[in-house]
Amino acid sequence: MHVDIVPVGDLPAVVKREASSGLRSVYDCEVTIHESQPVPDGAYDAGREQYRAEEFIELAGRVGSGEKNIAITAHDLYYRRRNYVFGLAYLSGNGSVISTYRLQTSSDGGFSERSASDIFADRVRKEVVHEIGHTLGLEHCDNSRCVMNFSPTVREVDVKEENLCGSCQRLVL
Repeated sequence: MHVDIVPVGDLPAVVKREASSGLRSVYDCEVTIHESQPVPDGAYDAGREQYRAEEFIELAGRVGSGEKNIAITAHDLYYRRRNYVFGLAYLSGNGSVISTYRLQTSSDGGFSERSASDIFADRVRKEVVHEIGHTLGLEHCDNSRCVMNFSPTVREVDVKEENLCGSCQRLVL
């Protein structure tokens, strides 16, 4: 499998590196980094001061060169009535997106003694693995340690592992 990471807007090299590393370690796939893209026209919702996640998914699917493509942005995303999303993907689709905007909170709720940069790197890896999992047909998993577990807060992202549980692994690998 080939996954193309599509940076949208200004994205630090470390984010691209961590995303690539997470995808390669869990899915044993080829990963490429696309040239950076501008924010899609019409994605910004001035009333919410946020960006529509769907617009980024469509961009990734349209410009990405992989079987699976993931847009990564530092902009704050939302989907429908949710206040925000860390990421979004259509089940079994070829496009997906994650936002680093809300993953950058410095605290992990006292979960570990690690540095903020290490915690942030873990979150980026987990979110890209999670969203690509959806593109591979995986739904949310009830196992709280599985990377496919639904995680609406950074604390829940921090608690889960970067890997697929055995049940999810059997479905895709």
